[in-house]
Amino acid sequence: MRQYEMMYIMKPDLESEKTAELVAKYQSLVTANGGQIDNVQEMGKRRLAYEIDRIREGYYVLMQYSTDTNVSQELERVMRIDDSIIRYLTVRLGE
Repeated sequence: MRQYEMMYIMKPDLESEKTAELVAKYQSLVTANGGQIDNVQEMGKRRLAYEIDRIREGYYVLMQYSTDTNVSQELERVMRIDDSIIRYLTVRLGE
């Protein structure tokens, strides 16, 4: 299994219940496909470096997990469809 780190930014106007629901959804997507969550760090609302679709702030979440390659692709596919996600970035950590 390979180790990955994903940072994703959600819209800032989401309610706290919806935010917690989305974080749990993405964690369960990894674990349901045989992955393992190593660390989840909710960084909260922060100002974006540049405006995206007239949005100036975002709710940042950093998730570290271990899994196979196809799970990361599925996770990115689901995030691309979700309108609550502004941006995401997945990085494979070194051996």
